[in-house]
Amino acid sequence: MSEEAAKRIKVAAEERNFLFSSESVNEGHPDKLADQVSDAVLDACLKADPFSKVACETATKDNMVMVFGEITTSGKIDYEAIVREQVREIGFDSFEDDLGSVNSKGLSCDSCEVLVRINKQSPDIAGGVHVGKSDLDVGAGDQGIMFGYASDETEQLMPLTHMMATQLGKKLTDVRKDGSLWWLRPDGKTQVTIEYKQHTDGSVTPIKIHTVVISTQHAEPLKAKRTEEQSGKDNRGKYEGEEQIAPSMDEMNELIHDKVIKATLESIKLKSGESALSIYDRETCNLHINPSGKFIIGGPQGDAGLTGRKIIIDTYGGWGAHGGGAFSGKDPTKVDRSAAYACRWMAKSVVKAGLCKRALVQLSYAIGVAKPLSIFVETYGTEKEGLTAAQITELVKIEFDCRPGALARDLALREPKYNKTAAYCHFGREPFEKDGMKFFSWEDPIDMSKYASMSTEDIDKECAAQKEAILKKWVD
Repeated sequence: MSEEAAKRIKVAAEERNFLFSSESVNEGHPDKLADQVSDAVLDACLKADPFSKVACETATKDNMVMVFGEITTSGKIDYEAIVREQVREIGFDSFEDDLGSVNSKGLSCDSCEVLVRINKQSPDIAGGVHVGKSDLDVGAGDQGIMFGYASDETEQLMPLTHMMATQLGKKLTDVRKDGSLWWLRPDGKTQVTIEYKQHTDGSVTPIKIHTVVISTQHAEPLKAKRTEEQSGKDNRGKYEGEEQIAPSMDEMNELIHDKVIKATLESIKLKSGESALSIYDRETCNLHINPSGKFIIGGPQGDAGLTGRKIIIDTYGGWGAHGGGAFSGKDPTKVDRSAAYACRWMAKSVVKAGLCKRALVQLSYAIGVAKPLSIFVETYGTEKEGLTAAQITELVKIEFDCRPGALARDLALREPKYNKTAAYCHFGREPFEKDGMKFFSWEDPIDMSKYASMSTEDIDKECAAQKEAILKKWVD
């Protein structure tokens, strides 16, 4: 074992158990609604003009949605139509200006006020970042620091606390939209606490689900009718079957447990190969389902929403680190987004290859400069025996090009595919292809497994041989 690896393992040598918590929100949460509208606008711009420069923010309160920011595109964009369609897709189809009303879902796709305040990108920024430059010389759209994280505790190489909180929210939406739990409404939040064991090599293993919190918007218990709740004005088809009445709160909570919590745990696979249900015991888990009681008024009627306020939910649930930049509404020249995707791509690749069990990757940029200013790789002492974090860093430099133009090319980031990322996390998602586009391409790791079988000396030789190529894309 190398001296550096020995020192790093010594730091993490104390085996211990600890609790860690992560939260998530549903697509109908006001802040998430804002993220989705911003990315719907971005997609419309990129569909019309792949080189659009977009910085689109969204704010919402009561029955109003406002989009504002700086956009330069050759396309003709119908902002109001985009807003209304996104609100409808989420499921907000009714608003009554009365906090005592049980019929208001919190926003109406048909009657909401839509405000648009869009200007063009500053010519100062355009001149410094992309005007007159080749694709690979396009500079970063701003300065900043970005992080990516991966852990071998789940099949997706994501932290289980965050994976579970995110998937609980997604399941709430799925059973609402497919009609299984028709009385659910779009807004909602989830939170999960898990007991972990930290091993002497720095890796972590989830051993027990400690707490689950679900607060979800719902129709009026024992009164709401399905024919009125599912009227066909939202993203679901109009219900024309035999009339159904919403269950009691106790019945709602029991159905949420069985059809949301248990079903979600069964779908998440741990590194042991077992499902997350294997570390769940209802008798000992602290369950809080709608702990405040009724949650009927929600969406923007309950809380104001703004793009970029759920940056931890969008990433790793508090694990790793965060540079502070939000994602939604930003085109790929904005490294807050594209470089954060790159950091995840690199972290997942080194963990998937078996070079380490956990990885944190940081990049930094300056506005107008193409090459990243710095890269940092932390492996928490989990690197493969014989490897060092410094060597893994050099291997990453060989395999990846993190100049904004290269990222846009390699991850196909100029395609209109961002709206799918705006709810239920940008990471840990399964890549898929649709309409000729590959979604979540940064979740498809580069194969670095060849390095896992190489000796330290051979890795050093490879890094030295690639020095000239490295300097073309990385700062020395």
